[in-house]
Amino acid sequence: MPLPSSLTPPSPHLGMDALVQLARSEPALPDNTCHNFYFLRHGQTARNAARVFQSRDEPLDGMGQQQVRTAAQRLAQEPIRSVLASDVLRAAQTASTVAHALGHPWQPHVGLRERHFGALIGTSSAQLDWACAPEGGETLNTFVQRSCSALAEALAQPAPVLLVAHGGTLLVLAAWLDVALPPGAMGNAQPLHFTRSGAGWQAQRLLATAGQPSPSNLA
Repeated sequence: MPLPSSLTPPSPHLGMDALVQLARSEPALPDNTCHNFYFLRHGQTARNAARVFQSRDEPLDGMGQQQVRTAAQRLAQEPIRSVLASDVLRAAQTASTVAHALGHPWQPHVGLRERHFGALIGTSSAQLDWACAPEGGETLNTFVQRSCSALAEALAQPAPVLLVAHGGTLLVLAAWLDVALPPGAMGNAQPLHFTRSGAGWQAQRLLATAGQPSPSNLA
């Protein structure tokens, strides 16, 4: 199956066809689950900016912290009732700031973690290949299955839900829902509003500007 142009990352990544096919083979989100939710990728980290595969304890950098504060101010205008987030440090820091602005607690969900790239951590991600099988890491199939299962669980919470996670999670989500991502949607700390109309989903950016992804900083 060719990769839809709407799902093409801001810069080419290898293995996207495989990611899309795997996500679309997962059980669909039930029609009665939700029709409205929000997604926020974590703020920038130093290794995002340096295009390096990062570990789970990589914190937000100064730019990332500012991005998250801006996103929190915007999301505070939305009727969000639940906040679920990856427990990876950069996502947890993002969720904590946003949840404080919303006046809600946030719940960690390990299933929303970014893909674990094993032996590739600390190396350049300039040639990121989602179809790779890194030593000591997750296969693409395992990552997609885990992500879709976690997303389904999270979206069953009181709506509207805010999901705080990662670039890889967002790519899986878009493929799973067969939704077109608008330009700039993959930026760090760019809040997105997903709505369902009939059988289809739409995604809308809530900020005019946000940190834009480099060709390889999604992981």
